[in-house]
Formats: sequence, structure tokens, C-alpha cells
Amino acid sequence: MAVNVDIVYKTVLLILNKEQRGNLSPDEFNKVATQVQLEIFEGYFDTLNQQLRRPDNDTEYGDRIKNVDQDISIFKTSGECPYVSLASGSYFNTPIISGASNATAQLTGILNVTSFQLTSITASQLASGTTTVTINGIPNNSFVISGSSIVFTSAPAAGAVILVTTTPSDFYRLGTVIYKNSIEAQMTSRNEILYISKTPLSAPSTTYPLYIYENERIYLYPQTIVSDISVTYLRKPADISWSFTIPAGANYYQYDPVVSQNFELSKTEQANIILRILLYSGVVIRDPQIVNMAARQVQEEQMNSKQ
Repeated sequence: MAVNVDIVYKTVLLILNKEQRGNLSPDEFNKVATQVQLEIFEGYFDTLNQQLRRPDNDTEYGDRIKNVDQDISIFKTSGECPYVSLASGSYFNTPIISGASNATAQLTGILNVTSFQLTSITASQLASGTTTVTINGIPNNSFVISGSSIVFTSAPAAGAVILVTTTPSDFYRLGTVIYKNSIEAQMTSRNEILYISKTPLSAPSTTYPLYIYENERIYLYPQTIVSDISVTYLRKPADISWSFTIPAGANYYQYDPVVSQNFELSKTEQANIILRILLYSGVVIRDPQIVNMAARQVQEEQMNSKQ
């Protein structure tokens, strides 16, 4: 079960407002909460690495290696890798299919206008996702993304129907590269592949493939492999969103659970999440007392979890 974003936000507001310390707007909360979730998520790997260097125990609920791996397992997934053929060097892209919905925008061409503002697709989605464009149903690649705008090399015809689609990429860390769902490719480096390929006995083959991983691109050897590559990977936690509506004639925010995004961390992290958000909140509202209190509690939690 995920941690409910509404419970966390209201708890944070309760603690902040108890002493009239100030408020944290929904937008500020969403940004802080997203950062906190990423920090906790990234901390799992350091904790796992530390626990692997210590003697393990076989208790049912106190096995820290098993518990950390369960926390990480929420984000374990797999996907097919699309092949990209280029004269300068072909490769496989990491999976772009995400659990998040595509973001779309439909525009209308205006005479001599090349730049369009995308109000239904955020700059963050554009920066981290894969964007495709069709003009009157025909794919178009002559554009660049600038912030939350799309700029075409030449102006689309007046009245043209422009459809912009951004597919979120949730790829975070590469796991295993698999060929034809049955053969594990082994990772190597560019200098090693030179020596390995010189010897027929060790040269990569379809039964013993090798790969180089650079800049989220997978280069497969032998280069005759142009399909049937999949990977296991860790996906990035979804950005937190406490969404709201403002009822007619009212002056308050009403939580909207339909379009909100909960924390994807285990429910055991709820207290840790609240403490870390309070730490950042103290900075936002410039209250050193909140900063010191939250920092002290977070430090104690970290010490207890790693002893």
C-alpha cells in the first residue's frame, strides 16, 4: 500500500500551523514531497549496500536485507528496448513505456508562427519524456523543445492540426539485459570489446552477447542483433501531486483524489516522509525551530535503521 498524499499534507500543515508558524502551498508541498520521495528511494541503495557487508539474520521480520529489497521491489519492472539504426552507430534505447499516462496537446497552425506554448504538457514532462508530433496526421520531426514550448523549423500551415504527444520515461537504473527472453547479455566496456572481439573463442555471439551501456543507450554485440532485446530495470517514483479544486464561492482548497498522485513508498515510510518534508518546510517558511527539530528526528531515524 502506498502512503496517502492527503494524510501527509494535512499532517504537515497541522504541525506547521499549531504554533502559527506559516503555511505550505500545494505547489510547494508537491515539489518538496517529490524531492523527499527521491531522497528516500535513493537511500535504499546505500542502506542495502551497507547491510550486505554485515552478518545477516534469519528472523522473519527483522531481516534488513530482505526488508530493503522489498521496499525497492515496488519499482522493479521490465520493458522492450526499441532499436535505433544510425550510420554513426546503432543502439537500443531504454524502455520508454511508462505506468504514467501520456500527456497530449492539440494545436492549430497559425500563419507564419513557428513557436507554440504547451499548456497541457509541463516542462518537466517534456524534459524527461519522449515527444512525438503529427501535423494533419503525418509524423513530423522538424522541431525542438524549449521549456514548455515547441518550436518548429518551419511554420505549419495555417489551420493545420498539430498533435503533440509526450510519453513519460520512468527509467531509473538498468538491471539485466536479456536477448530473446532467455539469454543474459554481459556488460563490458569499449576498451574491453576491442580485445574480446579479436579472439574467435571469446568474440561475442548470439549465444554469448555483450553490451556497452552509455548515456541510457545499449550497444549490443554482435551488431547483427537488431531486435528481441528487453531489460529489467528500476523505474523512477512518480512525482507527487496533491491536487485540488476550489468549490464555487469558496476560498479554500478541496482535495481531489482522482487526479492526485500518492507516495509510492511503503506505508512504513510515512513517519520518515513527514519528518523530511517538515525539514524542507522549515526552510521554505524560514523557521529554524522546525528545521532543527526535523533534522534531529531524521538523524535519529537514520542511526536506528543502520545500526
